[in-house]
Amino acid sequence: MKMISRDIHLDKSHAHWQKRPEKNWEKFQYNQPYAQGLTNVKKVIAETNFDPATLWQWGTMQAMALIEILRSAEKTFGAAGQKLVLDALKKIGHDIGAQILADTEIDPALTTDEWISFYATVINRVAYASLEAPRVGGQGDSRASAPAAADFHIDYCPHQDMYQAMDCRVQRYFVQGMIDAARDFARSKGRNDIYDVMFKTTIPAGHATCFFEIEKGDAGSAERWARYTEILEKKNLKIAAAEQANE
Repeated sequence: MKMISRDIHLDKSHAHWQKRPEKNWEKFQYNQPYAQGLTNVKKVIAETNFDPATLWQWGTMQAMALIEILRSAEKTFGAAGQKLVLDALKKIGHDIGAQILADTEIDPALTTDEWISFYATVINRVAYASLEAPRVGGQGDSRASAPAAADFHIDYCPHQDMYQAMDCRVQRYFVQGMIDAARDFARSKGRNDIYDVMFKTTIPAGHATCFFEIEKGDAGSAERWARYTEILEKKNLKIAAAEQANE
């Protein structure tokens, strides 16, 4: 198994999701998604001989089923089947983001760059159960006019041992829902900056980490995101049509 070893991942005095070094991390408000079920599973783990590692096996079964559902829908129903599945992913992503932010406030001491980076950390470490190395004020793309607002490496992802490179595309739709939830919430609190997540590298594609940049967007950001999304969708519909023809 490939995993980048960093000191932040080796400190067992706290859970992997609990701390960041920035002083304002403690001012970031968030909720645990699916809180009631989380309380129950912690009770089961504490009081029985249940092995929590089997949650990876169970979760991977669900994840691989989702990939197969998407592929089957594309082959059988074409663009309509693809849209049905991808819209459902965005809906669930939005729901998770809304749960994390429900009834919280943005502390005035937090810059919006900090807030969006901290929100991404909860998504990465809790919702995605991953080991993350984040940074506020990333280096950004050398071709860009300004550095990224934040960036992060995913050093371990539960999907990395089973996903093929193209399977990561489903995360694009979960993430879109999560971004939309954050934008809706931030606007309601008077924070109107637009942010976009840029997928730079992924472990299933052969890289050491999954690396993402969070960039401040503009009026054209949604259009650029939509164009690339359309390219991915058309590519996979062609693959599905070819597979269907060969069956």
